[in-house]
Amino acid sequence: MRTDEFDYTLPDEAIAQSAIEPRDDARLLVLDGLQDRRFSDLPDVLRSGDLLVVNRTRVRSARLVGRRRPGGGRTEILLTQRIDPSRWRALLRPAAKLSEGSVVDCATLTATLLSDPVDGVATVTLDAPGEVEEAIEASGTIPLPPYFKGTLEDPERYQTVFAQTVGSAAAPTAALHFTRSLLDTLSAAGIGIAQVELEVGLDTFRPMTTELVDAHRMHTERIRVGGEAVQAVEETRAQGGRIVAVGTTVVRTLESASPATGVLEEFEGPTSLFIRPGYETRIVDALVTNFHAPRTTLLVMLGALIGDRWRAAYEHALANGYRFLSFGDAMYLEVGR
Repeated sequence: MRTDEFDYTLPDEAIAQSAIEPRDDARLLVLDGLQDRRFSDLPDVLRSGDLLVVNRTRVRSARLVGRRRPGGGRTEILLTQRIDPSRWRALLRPAAKLSEGSVVDCATLTATLLSDPVDGVATVTLDAPGEVEEAIEASGTIPLPPYFKGTLEDPERYQTVFAQTVGSAAAPTAALHFTRSLLDTLSAAGIGIAQVELEVGLDTFRPMTTELVDAHRMHTERIRVGGEAVQAVEETRAQGGRIVAVGTTVVRTLESASPATGVLEEFEGPTSLFIRPGYETRIVDALVTNFHAPRTTLLVMLGALIGDRWRAAYEHALANGYRFLSFGDAMYLEVGR
């Protein structure tokens, strides 16, 4: 399967450059019949007894700015993945000025490169007087997507209402549309909420550069599925309800935590699952997701879930003024339909 099968033209003007308020006033394209709705209509789109599963990770203040030693030049460090409490995978700029052993002072943190940068990425170790995570929070800022040229009055706008566990380099954007009032309406309609974790890395959003999809090296992200989520899924299934993933990160999480028997299990650890055409979901029945960039693994996942119908949906969305990417609108689809 060729990577260019998941390409399309995304005009700059279709990329959302502001955050809609209220959050649930974003548009919602329902794939079945290409219905134009609002996200606040989600309770009417779902059925009583369905279960929404959300990613509760919180975006880390992962953008650090400091001065390198020696020389004192300005250096930006974007923490993309935690390896252990002190070692991190990081995107560095300007990488050409750095090499193994380089030191960057960032407010209350000191970063030391453990390897030469490759394509701007290196392993670094972070040292701080106290807890490293606390120092990152105090020294860093929330990294907004590079294609977002707008401004946010409140950085919390890039956090979901479910955000609890710090760990992601980017927001699980499909959940950005939820509000407290919408959650109350969903609950009153008999629709449940379960929570899992996937630490979102930047590789999730990067375009594939290989000619063939199968040649793409899938990134690894850390996930956690606890007992409460397992119980909620089991009970929903037993009562005939559907499992609705909120975002592609939740699809990866649930499918990674289910063996061939199709029963969700408690799990904590890494996943490199690459969901592509030919894959049959074991847990997920439906998906709420934003509109994704061309040639990404996220589009490949859509191809696995709904086949080529993703293209007709995207053409409809572009022709009707939907907003794309992180602060854009959403789509609801049922697997195989």
